[in-house]
Amino acid sequence: MLIVNAVVCDVNGQREADVRIEDGVITQIGQNLEGKEKIDAKGAYLLPALIDMNVRLQDSNLNAKNIDAIAKEAKRGGVGHIVLNPESRPAIDNEVVLEFAQNGIAHIHGLKIDVMLNTLKEDMSLSDIAILLKKGAVAPYMSTIAKNDIAIKIAQYVQMYQTTLFCKAEDNSLINAGVMLDGDVSSKLGLAGIPELSEVLHVSRMIEIARYFNIAILFTSVASPRSIELISKAKKEGVNVKCEVSIHHLIHSDEACENFNTTAKLNPPLATQNDILLLQEALKKGEIDVLTTLHQPSLPVNKEVAFYDAAYGCEGLGDALALYYTKLVQSGLMSMSELVRLSVKNPAEILGFDAGVIDVGSKADIVLFNPNEMSIIDNQQSLYHDEKIYGQVMEF
Repeated sequence: MLIVNAVVCDVNGQREADVRIEDGVITQIGQNLEGKEKIDAKGAYLLPALIDMNVRLQDSNLNAKNIDAIAKEAKRGGVGHIVLNPESRPAIDNEVVLEFAQNGIAHIHGLKIDVMLNTLKEDMSLSDIAILLKKGAVAPYMSTIAKNDIAIKIAQYVQMYQTTLFCKAEDNSLINAGVMLDGDVSSKLGLAGIPELSEVLHVSRMIEIARYFNIAILFTSVASPRSIELISKAKKEGVNVKCEVSIHHLIHSDEACENFNTTAKLNPPLATQNDILLLQEALKKGEIDVLTTLHQPSLPVNKEVAFYDAAYGCEGLGDALALYYTKLVQSGLMSMSELVRLSVKNPAEILGFDAGVIDVGSKADIVLFNPNEMSIIDNQQSLYHDEKIYGQVMEF
């Protein structure tokens, strides 16, 4: 197959070129290439397929139907590799559930799906971390609701297996009481708030654990600028910590919760408008390592209820590339190459492989993306419902 008239864009920049693909591998990149099976990109971007490491199934129910649905959404959004969050029902914290999940994704083609393991069982005891890693779980996941002695044991496993710990910083005694960020908007709506300290305190705690045990930690779905400040300072001190931020927390503030809009009920909660500006500044300064759509779909019956009772989460995976392009690239917050770095190269490095470069000899895990196509999002579970977005993933 030959793709002609494309704008090839990867972490090294962009250039106009033709690309030949044979048996799933890029064999030639150049100008005016000839071939029988030819696709005219007509100036569309040729990009590495995105990676999203923070995806949940519908209502977090782990079953084949929901896996199939998520695969379709990922492909539509230009995502070629997803990692499922293990806080599912049932949770991926034992061999039986891990094997069930692996069987459920075995038939999926055109998309790579990995699963993490939940290091904590329902009773807050340790799961069989070593066995689950050996059986194919891509990484361990931990919520900081774990007590110090358990967190230290998890760190020792991470150190032993030289992997990255995916860490959700949250305080159990605070998140259970609130449903959105504690602040002016929550007071106005009469809703119990979650203080920013719920995240910041545990980011600080886990940085010190990472420092002591010399382990790698990715803080998932970070929402506080203060957390990113602490992580950035730790990086400069040689601590192997990174942060992931969702596009929603870069674009929408807690004001989106007004009128009791349950689509804006996210975990972690949306930050204030002032904090959004600080998060965007951190993005420009290169202090954010990974982007995610924080995709967490729910049935309407679990969303179209009172705000307090509504499920957390919104949808974004099916519009991932177009949302990133419209909200982050077109707005001038980042370049297309930088988008590839944060949504392909950096996630791949954390997962232990190379991606983000389109070159001869590399696997053709690529997407064609036409930035000139405009559409309006028609999805009540999207924070961008009724908004214009630019760009469309092209089938080839």
